[in-house]
Amino acid sequence: MVGAMSIARLIDGDSERVAQRQFAALPYVRTATGLRVLLITSRETRRWVIPKGWPIRGLRPHEVAHREAEEEAGVRGSVAPDAIGTYSYRKRLHFFSGVTCTVDVYPMLVEKQKLDWKERGQRQLAWLEPHEAADCVDEVELAELLRHFNPR
Repeated sequence: MVGAMSIARLIDGDSERVAQRQFAALPYVRTATGLRVLLITSRETRRWVIPKGWPIRGLRPHEVAHREAEEEAGVRGSVAPDAIGTYSYRKRLHFFSGVTCTVDVYPMLVEKQKLDWKERGQRQLAWLEPHEAADCVDEVELAELLRHFNPR
């Protein structure tokens, strides 16, 4: 997790010094009509994103991705231990400050979607074809990952 000292440094204007690392799940399912990926809305800006979060002590990156997918989207499943790529975005910390985050993306074959989960009332969810999802996200690198996503 980002500690108080890191946040203080970022707020004090050193946000460009070091990019922060996050880990994301790219939840997907195969249906009779094809591959679908899950997008969720961010809580503050309501942009379409994938579940992601900060490192958690004691958890490996793909385990963090799984945990975030469950908390943010209510999905559980198998997460690959190797990232399929990365993308960067600018995270707003408050009105005057932000930080550049680099996000490692781990594919997650969804086996279960809960009816109720931690952030259910705070986000919208959409199961889309990868090319449709690519058109919904703002981050160019994430859009490219989505357009080329083809799990084995």
